[in-house]
Amino acid sequence: MIVTILDVVIAGLLLGGLYALIAMGLSLQYGVARVFNISHGEFIMLAALTTWSFQIVFGLNPLISLAICAPIAFILGFIIHRTLFKRLSSTAETPAAFESGSMLASFSLYFILQNIALIVWGSKIRGYSYMAFPVIIAGAKFGANRLLTAGVAFVIGIAFYLFLARTRLGKAIRASAQDATTAGLMGVNIDSVLALCFGFGAAMAAIAGVLISMSYPVHAVMGLEYTIIAVIVVVLGGLGSIPGSFFGGLILGLIGSIVTYIEPGLALVAYYLIFILLLLVRPTGIMGR
Repeated sequence: MIVTILDVVIAGLLLGGLYALIAMGLSLQYGVARVFNISHGEFIMLAALTTWSFQIVFGLNPLISLAICAPIAFILGFIIHRTLFKRLSSTAETPAAFESGSMLASFSLYFILQNIALIVWGSKIRGYSYMAFPVIIAGAKFGANRLLTAGVAFVIGIAFYLFLARTRLGKAIRASAQDATTAGLMGVNIDSVLALCFGFGAAMAAIAGVLISMSYPVHAVMGLEYTIIAVIVVVLGGLGSIPGSFFGGLILGLIGSIVTYIEPGLALVAYYLIFILLLLVRPTGIMGR
């Protein structure tokens, strides 16, 4: 019984680390840049399938793919914000109009990126074997690839939190999240900060995609599911709160692991129920405003 409980808890933490990383990226894009990015999961999907291609065709270690996919996703996200969303922001009459317009634009990105993936990789489920040997922890057995995935996710999540808390740019990002107008009056280049946030969010999605490909099958229509999970975690942790997204991801991972142990087909249903309850009971989330 103890081994079973330990198995469920550790599995939940492993999954929660990935959820936290995914949600931290969306929290930057929506909580700071005010872009409800429906295409967030497509950056995860593209990075996962690109990593699969690198591994199958060139035999490239997936960890090396992190150093390729993350910078490319950052640059792509930065350019998308400076060209598309900045234009929408400058022409929108109100912040609410910008949020609506940006959400519709991200829907377009979602369909464009998904169809590009379908053309390039097709609709088949892909996967590869990487560090698939078992590791036993206190009697519970886990794949070494999943342990590595969770370890990298935790390290990157903590490092990014320290970046936001300790660096000048991180303080500018937090100030922009609290009050962009006041931050601009204090000398913060709001346009650049918002574009950087969108780029960082895309990069973290790409990192999550690489890590997911190491442990789970990937395919061209996987993105929307992860976008939904990211939205639930962001609401659970609190809009614009990076620590909230981190802890929210861990909590949702634990809940998903418990529900999967009881009935595997109900995990996503449980996530939706949590989302509805949060909106009714505590829409500000755990650490949100």
